[in-house]
Amino acid sequence: MTGAVAAGHPLTSGAAAEMLSLGGNAFDAAVSAGFASVAAEPALTSLGGGGFLLAHIREQNEDILFDFFVDAPGLNADRDIKPVMTPVDIKFPGHTQVFHTGFASAAVPGMLKGLLHVHKRLCRLPLATVVAPAISCLEKGVEVCETQGTILSMLEPVFTSTEYGRSIFIKNGRYIRQGDRLFNPLMKESLQGIAQGSFDLYQGETARMFIEEINNHHGTMTLDDLRAYKVMERKPVRFRYRNREVITNPAPSTGGILLALALGLLEQTDLPSMPRDSAHVVITLIEAMKEIASFNPLKNSAPPGFPFAGPVMAGLIESFRKNTAEKTFTATLGTTHISIIDSDGNAASMTTSNGSGSGCFMPGTGIMLNNMMGEDDLHPEGFFSSPSGQRVSSMMMPAMVMKDGSVESVLGSGGSKRIKTAMLQVLINLIDFHLPVKDAVERARVHYEDGVVHTEPGIEEDVIGGLRKVYPVNPWRQKNMYFGGVNCVSSTMQGMGDRRRGGSFLAVR
Repeated sequence: MTGAVAAGHPLTSGAAAEMLSLGGNAFDAAVSAGFASVAAEPALTSLGGGGFLLAHIREQNEDILFDFFVDAPGLNADRDIKPVMTPVDIKFPGHTQVFHTGFASAAVPGMLKGLLHVHKRLCRLPLATVVAPAISCLEKGVEVCETQGTILSMLEPVFTSTEYGRSIFIKNGRYIRQGDRLFNPLMKESLQGIAQGSFDLYQGETARMFIEEINNHHGTMTLDDLRAYKVMERKPVRFRYRNREVITNPAPSTGGILLALALGLLEQTDLPSMPRDSAHVVITLIEAMKEIASFNPLKNSAPPGFPFAGPVMAGLIESFRKNTAEKTFTATLGTTHISIIDSDGNAASMTTSNGSGSGCFMPGTGIMLNNMMGEDDLHPEGFFSSPSGQRVSSMMMPAMVMKDGSVESVLGSGGSKRIKTAMLQVLINLIDFHLPVKDAVERARVHYEDGVVHTEPGIEEDVIGGLRKVYPVNPWRQKNMYFGGVNCVSSTMQGMGDRRRGGSFLAVR
């Protein structure tokens, strides 16, 4: 086997597989898949968004977290400008979430700089080769699959809010849907320029036109924001769980810390001795979810040894044990992920996002801007409360599970607030219950939010009955992207692209 990849779309995983077959490493595959994803998964990611890539470089035995998430805008901006965003209700089948859109909702994008930075640092193949699959997608047009069609339908008010959006997402007088072919001619030209080294979002005429458009629509982003943007290389968070080591996204992002906290709580239990689908296990998971839902790692500074030591952890453990014991006796959108491992032992775990999209395009580029400044879960202190130039905190958590110093599995998820709970459940399926990757990803999930437990079909009726005695429960009729989209591969070249989000897995021989 040359390698394996799990991603959110067959064209995304196909781009990665092509790079592996051409002699590229896991990082060539990840960068190529990243470019392909912006063409194939426009409802989830964009060069106008941001993300993270966790890299395990086998030859140097080194792990690096490449942070190319978005920055809060407004460096040297006119302080009289009051950002104006448009609220939009995004309706899931069982839940409605409000997002804010428009030019003012855009944070400083990092996706393009991130992909180019990783290419320069770790890749073997020429940039033109790596970008070629994405260009090919846009030349042929991308057929809208069932999952992308569903996501696009939810985002219709956002994606048709501008003239260019309407030109590519409305076909023959109606909004695009499953089976239609999606073309984005300006993005194709942008990708061709990237492949030739002649396209730059961060300086020159493209940047000037971009900022002029932002200013015309009550946004605060400036040319100084674009010039100041840097990809950060960080040491990942590392922590033990059972007999494994998990590495993932560090501060200033919160996702990795919250995952460490949840697993630290579960470490206090004997999950492996319990039936996987029992009420006891489900209640234990929900109580861990409740603790991390109410814990703000940016406010509660972590003590040395976090998350397994110190008074903060001790208090959380006591609360968790008490609530779990009491209740056990009573009974219990827009992000995508790419996981890759190659035959040399290199691994890449990359999560990228455009939020729900701002609906607004960078002039002349075909690239939709993110709406990260309008995502309330990223700004618990309120919109535009972050200092200009500061990296926006994220819940994304590209991760790897290590055993004896080598990568055992690579995983990550999309799903906004559901990322941490989806990842938590897949990790315990892998580590505590020793499930094969496919089963670990496919298992029915639960999610706790705003006092309500959401359940997928597959949770036994007697378990749901037990849950109802202690929580409000919202049973969903079918599995749904709301519960995340965990794409996972293992060192044995097994894997699974989460079907909740149209995922795709390929093993390359």
